[in-house]
Amino acid sequence: MSAALSTQPLVLGIESSCDETGVGIVRGTTLLTNTVSSSMDEHVRFGGVIPEIASRAHLDAFVPTLQESLHEAGVTLDDIDAIAVTSGPGLAGALMVGVCAAKALAVATGKPLYAINHLVAHVGVGLLDAKNDGGAAAGLGAGELPENLGALLVSGGHTEILRIRSITDDVELLGSTIDDAAGEAYDKVARILGLGYPGGPAIDKLARQGNPKSIRFPRGLTQPKYMGTAEEKGPHRYDWSFSGLKTAVARCVEQFEARGEDVPVADIAAAFQEAVVDVITSKAVLACREHGITDLLLGGGVAANSRLRELTGQRCASAGIKLHVPPLNLCTDNGAMVAALGAQLIMAGIGPSGVSFAPDSSMPVTTVSVPE
Repeated sequence: MSAALSTQPLVLGIESSCDETGVGIVRGTTLLTNTVSSSMDEHVRFGGVIPEIASRAHLDAFVPTLQESLHEAGVTLDDIDAIAVTSGPGLAGALMVGVCAAKALAVATGKPLYAINHLVAHVGVGLLDAKNDGGAAAGLGAGELPENLGALLVSGGHTEILRIRSITDDVELLGSTIDDAAGEAYDKVARILGLGYPGGPAIDKLARQGNPKSIRFPRGLTQPKYMGTAEEKGPHRYDWSFSGLKTAVARCVEQFEARGEDVPVADIAAAFQEAVVDVITSKAVLACREHGITDLLLGGGVAANSRLRELTGQRCASAGIKLHVPPLNLCTDNGAMVAALGAQLIMAGIGPSGVSFAPDSSMPVTTVSVPE
């Protein structure tokens, strides 16, 4: 790849870690197109993502999604400088479809292939020069990352707080969920409340009609034995747990039903949501303050939650932390974020992965890309 191309590489990104088939194209830090085909409707009757259905949907959707993406960007495969693909973490079968498709394209076109980390890509998308869609805070914008950057990633499969020293080779995990991710908890509680799938949007909407103070649900891992102190940090100071909260909601509903009373669904939804966003934001801000993080990027599908965005903004402002939120369509899983991180790797002079790598469903966030 020439020196000129390495400064503004045209990168095609492929995402297939869960139920979205995403193909995005970027030129350097400029977003050209972001095409996503979701199989969510096929999972609704099961109340959650079924891996086999997701994998088959990726097979059906990939070629049409690729063709649409190339058409919208006004480029051909010959024009592409490099291909980037999510190699983990995610559903093993779903990852395999995207990785195999990317390898086939790389072999057929002779383009270099980058195998990258899905979670770090959620941060990389913040560097794209894309317009925000009216959210309260803007993304990081085109250019270099802030010096003291953290990332709060909240999705159906992950809830993590990261410290980003270098987006291409130095990502540190500060805290994560030890059981359910926040998005999983939303889906399970929505099922308990009879709200259907996906649970996040349903609970967020209904919670606006309820009283979040009507019921005090537990905040997991906030007891002193888990938190410790700033000097002697506890074993889970920056970690989360949502499985106990889900159980508490189930017991609450059972108690109302046992007494023959109507279940106050809106109040329970509001109180549950408040418990989730309260503990997420409080621990994230604590981690930022104790690690000198002055800029925080909020990403992942649950970043669309109105109360999470609101409370994160309030607490970051109080702590003197600048909050960045990419446009909502770039917070959920998509190919543009994969292409964005691929472009960052190329511009940093990092070599491609080759085609011998295998997808890794439990890929650690500290592995930004797979070396050849």
